[in-house]
Amino acid sequence: MAERLVEKLAGSVPSWGARIAYGEKSTVGGQDIVPVAIVAFGFGAGEGSGETPPTEKLPQGKGEGSGGGGGGVALPIGAYIHGPSGAVFKPNSIALVIAATPIVMSIAAAIASVTAVRSAVKLLR
Repeated sequence: MAERLVEKLAGSVPSWGARIAYGEKSTVGGQDIVPVAIVAFGFGAGEGSGETPPTEKLPQGKGEGSGGGGGGVALPIGAYIHGPSGAVFKPNSIALVIAATPIVMSIAAAIASVTAVRSAVKLLR
């Protein structure tokens, strides 16, 4: 049953990963605004069976199990605002900092790792 549910969910998802989503156009203060967000989602399921051997903490038992979960997030990154010269993208600077932080931290960690490996290689020579 869990397998069929996962297949149904997977079939309803057009593609994986983060995507750009555009909201409905609205008018604020006489200007047309179209919100823009990065949307990411995922889900998973698990299943198990079999007998568990006895251990010091647990007696022998019959193993069973299943489970699943999912989630998603939408991060508003800005909006297209219609002005006299056409549509202009206005970023949400707080959201852009939040979105960029993991990328910056990953790059910093990679640089630190490369530096540490180079230092270790120099010490071994």
